[in-house]
Amino acid sequence: MAILGFQRASARHTGAMANLRAQTLDDLSLLTGGESPFDDFGPQAPRTSPAASQFDAKGGLTIVAEDGQVAGEVTLHWQQWGPNAGSRCPMIGIWLRPEHRGHGLGTRAQSALANMLFRHTTTNRVEAHTDVDNTAEQRALEAVGFQREGVTRGAQWRDGAYRDGLLYAVLRSDPRAPEPGPRRTHRST
Repeated sequence: MAILGFQRASARHTGAMANLRAQTLDDLSLLTGGESPFDDFGPQAPRTSPAASQFDAKGGLTIVAEDGQVAGEVTLHWQQWGPNAGSRCPMIGIWLRPEHRGHGLGTRAQSALANMLFRHTTTNRVEAHTDVDNTAEQRALEAVGFQREGVTRGAQWRDGAYRDGLLYAVLRSDPRAPEPGPRRTHRST
């Protein structure tokens, strides 16, 4: 299966595989968000079209678990740190369906997305931001090489109040968890 004109992205560190692919209309009913205290951003209209699967704009990819179930999505949008195009970097995010949390799938999906961005763009930096109380996401980011850079005080309006967040980033030159080569299947002859 191709995504973004490339082979399916996958990452295996431990446990199950994390496959990323372009979103389809059929995915939308499963990518609802809102099942965690970190998702309470108020009412949102249901999506009527899949996220764009491009690395030069805002977009997202569906996370497919090894058993073929839609497990969630990874998203990205671009931040600008300086006046030229070379100063842009993607900020990634993730949402997993509750039954897929706590098994390392999100860790592997974020690793696969960061590695894809380094492989298929000229970006030098990939960022992620999470709530100061979201320790599961902090562990996931740190496990794949993201470094905590600081607190973003009162940066996020959620659930009726401004919340502090943590900014993470990984640079192209930073050590990261290795991504495996293509997965092999054996055929009987």
